[in-house]
Amino acid sequence: MRKNSLLNTMRHWQDIKMKLVFESILVGLIAGIVVVAYRIMLDYAGKFTNHAYTYMKNNYWAIPLWFLILFGVAIFVKYRTKKVPMISGSGIPQVEGELLGHIDMSWWKTLVNKFINGALMIGAGLSLGREGPSVQMGALIGKGVSRIFKRIRIEEKYLISSGAGAGLSGAFSAPLAGIVFVLEEVHKNFSPLVLLPTTVACITADFFNKVIFGFQPVFNLSALEILPLKYYGLIVLLGIVIGISGVFFNKSLIFSLNYYKSIKWLPEPFKLVLPIFIAGILGFFLPDVLGGGHHLVIDLVHKSTTLQFLLVLLFVKFIFTMISYGSGAPGGIFLPLIVIGALIGNVYGYIATKATNIDPIYLNNFIVLAMAGYFTAIVKAPITGSLLITEMTGSFSHLLSLSVVSITAYLVSDLMRSEPIYETLLTRFIKDNKNILSEDKHDKVILEIAVRLGSSIDQKRIMDVEWPKSCLLVGIRRGHQEIIPKGNTQMFGGDYLIVLTDKKDEIQMCQYIQNLRALN
Repeated sequence: MRKNSLLNTMRHWQDIKMKLVFESILVGLIAGIVVVAYRIMLDYAGKFTNHAYTYMKNNYWAIPLWFLILFGVAIFVKYRTKKVPMISGSGIPQVEGELLGHIDMSWWKTLVNKFINGALMIGAGLSLGREGPSVQMGALIGKGVSRIFKRIRIEEKYLISSGAGAGLSGAFSAPLAGIVFVLEEVHKNFSPLVLLPTTVACITADFFNKVIFGFQPVFNLSALEILPLKYYGLIVLLGIVIGISGVFFNKSLIFSLNYYKSIKWLPEPFKLVLPIFIAGILGFFLPDVLGGGHHLVIDLVHKSTTLQFLLVLLFVKFIFTMISYGSGAPGGIFLPLIVIGALIGNVYGYIATKATNIDPIYLNNFIVLAMAGYFTAIVKAPITGSLLITEMTGSFSHLLSLSVVSITAYLVSDLMRSEPIYETLLTRFIKDNKNILSEDKHDKVILEIAVRLGSSIDQKRIMDVEWPKSCLLVGIRRGHQEIIPKGNTQMFGGDYLIVLTDKKDEIQMCQYIQNLRALN
């Protein structure tokens, strides 16, 4: 029997929940091990790079050798990226494309190459983060577990989702953010069947992370003073500034990608040489901007810095991030954008404390708030942004102020018609990689579709909706109640439609359902 035949697909759907729990424990454990190993490798690579620059300052003869090594790394990574295009960039758009049916990643080949080449790029000093690769590697582990145990397509999607959440959880010791990220950004709806395995995988990955790194948060800022309510006007203003800045970040990132693509005078194999040589130069004059920037945030909080130097750091870090990511190098933008947000918050707080009578003790609050707001303005995921910064800083007492600045930044970016960055990057990736679907088109797949409150199908009967010919509505889940659909069955916001279709029609079916889910 074909593993994705109609009978087998329906039979597996009935007993999928319990299997997902145990399989997600395995996915979370493996993802935790891989992501922790990746994090350790990046730490060692960063220390090696720092020692190299320290050594070269007293031994000038080693400088040409260092740039020769950087040149070799750039050519090698560019060659591997051409061979395995799925490893380019963050990796999060590829995961979302996989779940939508647009992309079919070779799980083991992409996993190995992302691990090695991502570590080389970040270790060499490019302004890239570990979280995007961690999310992608976690998702690939979920797909690998599915393929090894020969699971059906719908089960594979849940395992990919749980692996993606586990990757973020392991990268930042943030299990709650990992769970919400999958629901808010990856799936963009709340599904109990997505929530259950993702929660299990995120907790498992975080447990392993804490075994290795302990219980300290990524940014140990729990001693921050709580900002009084009388200063919340400044928070709203910060949200507006951050929202506008986030829109500028998105436009600049797309401009950078377009510019790299339009360069004709530089041969394709050498397009990674430019950012990696810039990293080599910055290593001598401004090493603070190299890598993701974790250490830079710590320095901002614990060290006093002049406004002039803050502006230099902000300008160079922003430009270098554009140059690094625009080149297509394997690496994420989570951590760099959080660092840029922290720099904007520090500049804003510096000016605010000088222009008003606010106590300078609250300066660091603006750094933390700006990180959450900047993330929200760029990714358009306010809940994830608030929870992520809360877990990364180890303080839940700032959740109210984080939420205020995140929602303000979200509204501002929405008013400016800014699209979520990962959706934009996914569209570009698919356009640039036409021949990326290779699965058997005769397989059957089950799709789980959420009915949005106020959408065109909310409160409509099934017989009143014009369904595609290849679509068979086989079930409706309303809370814990399973409903067998009939022509006069009415659909309500919050329902989950269980739809059976052919693999070859999956993409078109998803797009059609998205149109049905559009708000009236």
